Amino acid sequence: MKRKKHSLYWQCQLVGWTAASLYWSFSGMLSGGFNFSLALVHLVSDVILYIGITHLYRLFVLRNQWQQLALKPLLKRLFPAIIVLAAAYTVVTLTKIYLIRFYLVPGFSQDVYDFINANTLGVAMAGVRLMSIWMLAYHGYHYALREMRLIQENGQLQLALKDAQLQNLSAQLNPHFLFNALNTIKSMVIGQPASARRGIDLLSEILRTSLYEDEHQETTIHAELALTLDYLELEQLRMEDRLQYEVVMDDGLRELSIPRLSLITMVENAVKHGIALNKQGGHLIISGILQENGYGITVSHPGKLGAGNGIGLKNLKERLEILYKNKAVFSISEQQGIVTASLFIPL
Repeated sequence: MKRKKHSLYWQCQLVGWTAASLYWSFSGMLSGGFNFSLALVHLVSDVILYIGITHLYRLFVLRNQWQQLALKPLLKRLFPAIIVLAAAYTVVTLTKIYLIRFYLVPGFSQDVYDFINANTLGVAMAGVRLMSIWMLAYHGYHYALREMRLIQENGQLQLALKDAQLQNLSAQLNPHFLFNALNTIKSMVIGQPASARRGIDLLSEILRTSLYEDEHQETTIHAELALTLDYLELEQLRMEDRLQYEVVMDDGLRELSIPRLSLITMVENAVKHGIALNKQGGHLIISGILQENGYGITVSHPGKLGAGNGIGLKNLKERLEILYKNKAVFSISEQQGIVTASLFIPL
């Protein structure tokens, strides 16, 4: 990268000062009395001398780290720097022109003091314009680079913060599901040992999926649904006929991405705060609908909205906000004794 930046700097120096010298040569050609040999000497000397002046300034800037300054303190230094560079340009230009004319133009006999008095103001004004343009281009380029680098670094910091937040939220969920599942198995150990053994198998599968895929924030709907069905089977061992469920999914939906542990969070909330509180239990329906700009997942069950919502739903809302900002939508509502949790994920 350093070689490329270095090369770009020298390319701009060479092209810029060559273009300026060619412009002066063209102006001289239009005014008459044009001499190609003298124009070539002026061009070569212009490029060498003015690159020398500006490069010395660049070395000074790098040594004093002006490229790290904020805009206001940088501007305070640029105005006197322009005057110094313009003065150097004036001295070098007057000396160069006089020596070229003195040695290469036949019959040139103007006194050096008269030459300086006649040309200093015009050359100095040109120097102020040229050095202002050069410094504006040079510092503007580096200021833009610095701002882009800061934006990139801020973006990386935001991504790191986002990842840390997501990891923290995921870490909250794993013990949450673990404790609930262990309580379920514990309730079956004495009275239903066969169910408890099956519950341990299901719990191991749930833990394998939820713990060992912890670094992934998203998974497929197919994988999330498989994990959810394991959880439902585990709960059904405890609740028996009081818990019934069905799944209705549109074709092509199962391979799409969904936040990890989102569906099982919705289902667990429905079981714990809905069906489990009802003596008769209830029928839980998981449905997925593919839409034009995304897809919707709903979990419906009999119950009341005021029965309570666990840490899982709060956690899910926070993860959705981090992952999708305002594009993903989660809502929960009750209508005629049916509570429906709805999740919309944009494609």
